[in-house]
Amino acid sequence: MIDTLMETHFQFPGQVGVYKGKVREVYTLQNDILVMIATDRLSAFDVVMPRGIPFKGQILNQIASKMMKATEDLVPNWLMANPDPNVAVGTACTPFKVEMVIRGYMAGHASREYAAGKRELCGVSLPEGLITNDPFPEPIITPATKAEKGDHDEDISASDIVSRGLVSAQDYEQLEDYTRKLFKKGTELAAERGLILVDTKYEFGKDREGKIRLIDEIHTPDSSRYFYSDGYEERQVRGEAQKQLSKEFVRQWLISHDFQGLKGQVLPEMNDEYILSVSDRYIELYEHITGEAFIKAETAQIESRIDQNVRQYLSTVALS
Repeated sequence: MIDTLMETHFQFPGQVGVYKGKVREVYTLQNDILVMIATDRLSAFDVVMPRGIPFKGQILNQIASKMMKATEDLVPNWLMANPDPNVAVGTACTPFKVEMVIRGYMAGHASREYAAGKRELCGVSLPEGLITNDPFPEPIITPATKAEKGDHDEDISASDIVSRGLVSAQDYEQLEDYTRKLFKKGTELAAERGLILVDTKYEFGKDREGKIRLIDEIHTPDSSRYFYSDGYEERQVRGEAQKQLSKEFVRQWLISHDFQGLKGQVLPEMNDEYILSVSDRYIELYEHITGEAFIKAETAQIESRIDQNVRQYLSTVALS
C-alpha cells in the first residue's frame, strides 16, 4: 500500500499551539500565521475512519487553494501560500461557530430529512412535490453548528444563530452575502467543467483587525457535492440516481454496511482494494473539478517532506 499521512507531530519555528480536527491539523505560529496540514484521514458521518486514503490530503489542499485564488476577488480569504502539496499557510482568524451550508438541490442530508416528512430545514420552508436531486426554486442556506470532536454538527436557523449570540446580526448578514456570492461563482466554475455544484459549506472567521475572511476549505469533494450535468435531466425523469462527484459514495458504502455513525453501530472494515478505489475516485474528483491532470507527490517520508518545505517557507516570513 502507498504511504498515507494520518497524523503529524511538528514543532515549527515560532509555534504557539496546535489543533487537530477530523481531517486537518492546524499549527498556530507567532505573528498570526497558521500552518494548515491536510492529512489523508477520511471522515464520514462525523467519524474518522481508521485507515487513510492515499493522496487525499494533497487533493483537498490543492483544490481548496485553487478555489480560494479563483474567488479572492469576491470574498477575502485567509490563504497566503502553499509551500507543500499538503500544506496551506495563511492568516490566523477566530472562526465563527457555525458552518454556512448552501444547497441548490435536494440531496444528501436535505433529501433524507425531506423523506422523513420534514418540510422545514434550518427555518427554511421546503416546497411540496420534490424528489431526490430536484433543484430548489433558488439556493437555500441551511447553517449548522460546528461540532466538538466526536460530536455531530447540528442544523440551526439563522434566527437561532443570532438569538443565541453565535454571530451578530450584522456579521450574519455579511456571511449570507459572502455565501451566496461564493456559491454563484462555484456554480459557474463547475459548469465550465460539465458539473453541477449541488451543495457545499463555507467557514468564516475574523482576523485581528476584525475583517471577515473565508477560511478552511472551499469547493472540495469533502465539503461539496457535484453532479455531472450531462444526462442530469434524463436521469431525473427516469428516477435514476445521479452520477456524482463527492464523498457521498463513501457515505452510501457505509450505509450499505449498516453504519451511519449512530451509537452501537460497528464500523465496517475497509480493505486494501476498497481504500485504493476511494483514492482513485478522489483523483477523478480532482481532475474533473480542476480540469487538470493530478500529479502525485512523493509519499515516502511525507512528514519529513512537509517539515522541510514548511521550514524553508517560514524562513522567508517574519514570525515576531
